[in-house]
Amino acid sequence: MSIILIVGSGPNVVSCREWPRAPFDQIVAINNAWGVRPDWDALIYPDDFPIARRPADHAAHQRIVTAADYVPLQNGLGGFVYAGGTMAFTASYWALAALQPQVIAVLGCDMVYPNIAATHFYGTGTADPLRRDVTLRSLEAKSARLMAMAARQGCAMVNLSQDDSRLIFQRVTRDTVKDAQLAPVNDQLVAAALAEEARLGYYVPTGKYWKQEERFDVAAIDALDALWLRAAREI
Repeated sequence: MSIILIVGSGPNVVSCREWPRAPFDQIVAINNAWGVRPDWDALIYPDDFPIARRPADHAAHQRIVTAADYVPLQNGLGGFVYAGGTMAFTASYWALAALQPQVIAVLGCDMVYPNIAATHFYGTGTADPLRRDVTLRSLEAKSARLMAMAARQGCAMVNLSQDDSRLIFQRVTRDTVKDAQLAPVNDQLVAAALAEEARLGYYVPTGKYWKQEERFDVAAIDALDALWLRAAREI
């Protein structure tokens, strides 16, 4: 079984600093999270990620994943408008397509941003889901879609966090992650959601969906989000 750990920048990501490498086969860091553990295998960030925040160097086996790598793969799994415009979702879709694991476990990707506490492990930062964005209206629905798409490929999406989360993935611990099960989804509703995506045709090959937002019907996206949530909850 191949188990991937994806680490984001949420405050609780520091809990994995002292974890043994096992049972994870590969560790994928998002943006600043490469600073949490030195044994990351892949670091994924967008083109506008500040150069000063990137590692000055890295080992030969460590891979830098940029838009040139993840945009085609995410497009192949539905594109950014449907799959969600956060790096947490992008990293998961990239790992699903590029690494083909049986389990993807995330930590520090809860996307909950309290006003009175640190929002990121390094202090404060820009919280993408708080910005006005047509792809981020329902983070729960986007996580439902990811969970369903992963299950169709034989991969379980799970959350190692025990904190409040916008993700609807199964909760696990480092000790129980190897026992993760595929998410039960309603196949008929998944098919209906994918058919609606095809009908809408909101695909942007470059991944820069924000340059074409005027052609997206928000009500249609909300209805599609509701369909994905039903697919994950009406078994």
